Amino acid sequence: MRKWGSLLLAASLSVAAISACTSAPTNTASSPGAEGASPAATAAGRSRLDMVKERGKLICGVEGTIPGFSFVDPSGTYSGLDVDVCRAVAAAVFGTSEDIDSKIEYRNLDSTARFPALQNGEVDMLSRNTTWTASRDAAGGNGLEFAPTTFYDGQGLLVSKASGIQDVKGLQGKSVCVETGTTTELNLASRTKEAGVTINEVKFQDSNAAIAAFSEGRCDAFTSDRSQLAAKRTSLPNPDDYVLLDVVMSKEPLGPVTINGDSRWYDVVKWVTYGLFQAEEFGITQANVDQMKQDPNPDIQNFLGVQGELGSQLGLPADFMVHVVKAVGNYGEIYERNVGSGSELNISRGPNELWTNGGLMYSPPFR
Repeated sequence: MRKWGSLLLAASLSVAAISACTSAPTNTASSPGAEGASPAATAAGRSRLDMVKERGKLICGVEGTIPGFSFVDPSGTYSGLDVDVCRAVAAAVFGTSEDIDSKIEYRNLDSTARFPALQNGEVDMLSRNTTWTASRDAAGGNGLEFAPTTFYDGQGLLVSKASGIQDVKGLQGKSVCVETGTTTELNLASRTKEAGVTINEVKFQDSNAAIAAFSEGRCDAFTSDRSQLAAKRTSLPNPDDYVLLDVVMSKEPLGPVTINGDSRWYDVVKWVTYGLFQAEEFGITQANVDQMKQDPNPDIQNFLGVQGELGSQLGLPADFMVHVVKAVGNYGEIYERNVGSGSELNISRGPNELWTNGGLMYSPPFR
């Protein structure tokens, strides 16, 4: 598998919150009897934070079919970077790292169902390869709140080596698999128009249908986020017959999402996400978190709830970040085991490094 972090770094150093998105599977079924958070109740003054606590379970919208990010195996076990963000939030809210999946209901949402599910209160948050864009963030658009970016990505092209396609110009007269209900379509249209080429878009509702059609030769290329293409490539019968081109067609800042108008809940998701970055910067890991509570550094003591009132200010236990790190580790640990050197994807961190290592991962102070 080609490492492409350096390419993403070049494309992402001026990251703005305007970009495309990737998509998801069509399975939107929920567990029987599950309760969603009511937007009406939130509007009446109740935060979703209170509803999650009362329910005793976090309902987290995920994608479900992308290895390394959110994937459910035949036994029903979820894994991936996005899934670990769900676990981190649940650990913070419920003040535990034990059997954390019992505190979460995962719902697989496709690209057209994800925003209505969040807006209607069917899920408490999204953690599923969703790109931060201006129209999605705007109150006059989708009216969403984007927590810190957990993966800086870019739209790419997956082709067979036999096709001879090397860049966007090579798509002239070719068919391209693309998922509908995403701004990936808009990026594809912009880049092909810019290159002066005409293509045949073959649109699909979800990523499984798109990759299946591509593998059957119904499309000459498949376009999506580069991370998703790298993951989907591993599922092809002969992965070595395919290549992820050195093409970055857009900026794709991906991260968790909540609904507008509930700052208490948004603050929890936001600061738990920042906490994953800060834990790595402090050198706090799953293995040493209890030991680090004895560290004399007052910033670390504040971060871990040994002193200060950060937890109560957020409506969380004082030691909420202790539970988070025990449950999933710091951001670096999450990255490496799911998509980095400890995974089949082996994606170099590039812009997803800490700011202290030349990357874009940066947390405001926990003070």
